[in-house]
Amino acid sequence: MKKIGLCVLLLTCCIFSNAQQFSSSELIYLTSQWKGERFEDGRPKISDDLIARARKIGIEEAWQVLYNEGYKNQFEGNWKMVHDNVPVVGRVVTARYSPSRPDIEALIKERGKTEGRTGNTNAWPIQVLQKGDVYVAEAFGKIAQGTLIGDNLGASIFNKTGNGVIFDGAARDLSGLAQISGFNAYVRDFHPSFLEEVVLIGLNSPIRIGAAIVMPGDLVLSEREGVLFIPAHMAEKVIATAEFIAVRDRFSKDVLKAGTFTAGQIDSQWSETIKTAFLTWIEKHPNEPQITKASLEKFLEKRTW
Repeated sequence: MKKIGLCVLLLTCCIFSNAQQFSSSELIYLTSQWKGERFEDGRPKISDDLIARARKIGIEEAWQVLYNEGYKNQFEGNWKMVHDNVPVVGRVVTARYSPSRPDIEALIKERGKTEGRTGNTNAWPIQVLQKGDVYVAEAFGKIAQGTLIGDNLGASIFNKTGNGVIFDGAARDLSGLAQISGFNAYVRDFHPSFLEEVVLIGLNSPIRIGAAIVMPGDLVLSEREGVLFIPAHMAEKVIATAEFIAVRDRFSKDVLKAGTFTAGQIDSQWSETIKTAFLTWIEKHPNEPQITKASLEKFLEKRTW
């Protein structure tokens, strides 16, 4: 009986070790379409340049590109925010929380202590954050006693990342969080209570945020209407195509206003004359994303943009 009990305990620890700290090999496997640089924990490392470009694209255009490529479960809306005009854009670090249970929470905290982790388990994801990261947490929509951060932890997060958070849960100290310049939090609600009866059971593992599936290393975009999670291997394509959509629309407005082409010509398959006019227009607008003839032809292959 003692042997059986010991085996059960070891199996339980093993299960929750895998659930709590997702292995780098498993993360690399599930994000194997990403061919670029990675962090030590296995997360795809989207470049700072791509993140900077992502800040300039619209969420609707990015959503359309993903949808056309079959990624139909990447958006989630219905949020409350600290600020409605501060976007949260960056690389995702995920955390998954569960209602607490004394035996499991004790094991998780005991192991965490041996690993050098300090504080309550909601502080542990903050300890792995790096510049440009976005802390994204699945917290089963809990509001009262579901406040993952207050203004102190918010300041710590912003200090480390220069970014905000996205929680399928709550936050507290709204007035204090609002004083952190450049910080934003997308949450289900704000509540004055402290976090209780919640324990971290997944760190850098796949999570569900409402209707969206999220992987560590995803690129998150946010606007007032919601948040979009872009798989790392799709980031460059999504950004480049969204940039094209935006610049195409600006070109179209210019030539329609000038009467150079009709709406029927612009809204149908582009002729060689329009393509040439577009490339000439691009050259005269150096602040616009520069597009080659080959790139233009590739973008125009799909008229659903």
